[in-house]
Amino acid sequence: MGVLNEKELAALVSLLDDQDPEVKDHIREKIISLGNDIIPFLEKKWEDSFDPVIQKEIEDLVHELQFSLLKQRLHTWRHDSDQELLQGLWIVNTFQYPELEFDTLNASMHQIYFDVWTSFDNHLTPYEQVRTINSVLFHELKFAANTKNFHSPSNSMLSIVLDSKRGNPISLCSVYLLVAKKLGLPVYGVNLPNLFVLSYKTEETTFYINAFNKGLIFTRHDILNYLEHLKYEPKDEYFEPCENIEIIRRTLRNLKLSFEKIGEPDKAREVQELLDILAVD
Repeated sequence: MGVLNEKELAALVSLLDDQDPEVKDHIREKIISLGNDIIPFLEKKWEDSFDPVIQKEIEDLVHELQFSLLKQRLHTWRHDSDQELLQGLWIVNTFQYPELEFDTLNASMHQIYFDVWTSFDNHLTPYEQVRTINSVLFHELKFAANTKNFHSPSNSMLSIVLDSKRGNPISLCSVYLLVAKKLGLPVYGVNLPNLFVLSYKTEETTFYINAFNKGLIFTRHDILNYLEHLKYEPKDEYFEPCENIEIIRRTLRNLKLSFEKIGEPDKAREVQELLDILAVD
């Protein structure tokens, strides 16, 4: 925990309610410079304190430290050649649940994959493969569209989606995609206006999957009709696979919109900072 001992740290924290803004800023900078190792100490001080001003200052400091770590992780992920989807979704998840460990999320996801795998047969046709995944995810495990709380931030938090079995188009597609990839299937994300879907794509076969509608299978012609209905000109990106970074960008855009809809502009601004890290070069 840096070079300060516990007594010196306690003295620093006690000065967080200083009336002089310069003194307070200096104290905050000093505490933040100590890094995330100081968080357990700050949380203990929060529990021991009966001063709401100091408690609020500690909450802000802990959030700032956790948010800084999240940004570092996202920056590292952005420049990683793999850009693994589950890793990216976990980083987004720590915005609301900073204590969440990657291994915990990975274990939950692996259990869902295992449930699908035990029903799976590699000799099935592509359509049968998709119907098998649909049967397990949407009928046995009861994943479904969160139409009641469509704009809830929880729809962008994979851990909550896995617990509640409810999500928005991109989070349900993400679950589906992670399972399909682990099964070795040629399934990819596709960025449509107002909707995120999946594509099963080989040289011989291409069709699309709507995870928000229980894995409904549809065709290129259906996408053309959808675009015409929305008065969008067809573009390649509406039919072709997108990169994992696009999935994380869209997840963050949804999260930002959720905070705007529920009246949390500060959180929306922070999510914009995360989007800036993933901005197109």
